[in-house]
Amino acid sequence: MARITVEEVEKVAALARLRLTDSEKESFRSQLDQMVSYVERLNDLDTTEIEPTFSVQDAGATLRGDEIRPSLPQETALMNAPSHSHGYFRVPKMMEKTDPA
Repeated sequence: MARITVEEVEKVAALARLRLTDSEKESFRSQLDQMVSYVERLNDLDTTEIEPTFSVQDAGATLRGDEIRPSLPQETALMNAPSHSHGYFRVPKMMEKTDPA
């Protein structure tokens, strides 16, 4: 029995602004359905003797300390840039206004 429907895949695709073909929708539906089925197997485990946790990671700090260090001179930083102008990197426009269709 399928737990995930094509309509749900279409809703998620719309939220992510993805255009999917019918075959892609079915492929994703099948893959997501398999994932949900696998996770549901956890319901069969007896967890009554297992103490709940709020984090699975070590709570210790993993960041380095702040240190003042010299940075690259501007000319050196821009030396291998494919394009630069007035002391700044030139990059292609990343976002364009699109029709929400």
